[in-house]
Amino acid sequence: MIEITTRDYEILRLVFRFRFCLGRHIRTLGNFSGLRAADRRLKVLVESGYLMRKKYLYGIPYLYTLTHKGRVLLGVNKRADTIRLERITHDIYVLEAVIFFVKKFGVSLQDIRSEKELHIQDGFGDRKHHPDFVAALDGTTIAIEVELNPKAKLTLENNIRDNYLNYDRQIWITNDSKITAIIQNFVNEYPNIEMMELKGVLEYDKF
Repeated sequence: MIEITTRDYEILRLVFRFRFCLGRHIRTLGNFSGLRAADRRLKVLVESGYLMRKKYLYGIPYLYTLTHKGRVLLGVNKRADTIRLERITHDIYVLEAVIFFVKKFGVSLQDIRSEKELHIQDGFGDRKHHPDFVAALDGTTIAIEVELNPKAKLTLENNIRDNYLNYDRQIWITNDSKITAIIQNFVNEYPNIEMMELKGVLEYDKF
C-alpha cells in the first residue's frame, strides 16, 4: 500500500475537476521536476487503483481518469464521469488553456474554477451555461471559452451575454476565422470580449 502524498491529492483533484487529464497536463500542472519522475508517480497511482489510464481515440494519448477508489479518497461523488468522445479534443485544449494562464499570467490552480465545479456549485435544477473555466487575476474574474466548432449565432450571443453579466472579462480562444468573425460582431454591445488564437495558447504547453 502506498503512502498518498499532498501532490498525489493535487493530481487526483485536478483529474476530478476536469474529468480527465493527459500525462503532460499532470506533469506540467503538478510541477514535476522531470518526465521520469512524473511518469513513475502516475504509474504508481494507476497500479494502486486510484487512477485509470485508457486509450479512447486513435491519435490521442492515454487519458487518466479517477477510479472509484480515487473518488472515495477525495470524498466526491462516486459516480464515474462520462467521457464524451466528441468533446475530448475540446477538453484537451481547455486544459492547455489552463496551462497558458498558469504559465503566462501566474494564475494559481486555486484561483481557477472548472466548468464542472461551477455546475456542482449550482446544485440540482436547470443546467445553466458556464464558461470552460473561470480564472481570478489581478482582482478581476475572467471567463475563458475554448470554441472549436461554430455554434448557432443566437447560442453564442446568449453565452456571451451570460459572461458579460457575470464576469469582468471574457476571453474566447479559437482557431476558426468564422467563429472569430461572429464573436467580433458582438464587441460593441458586450465590450468585455477579448479574442485569442488557439495556436498562441498551445505554445505554452511545453514541459
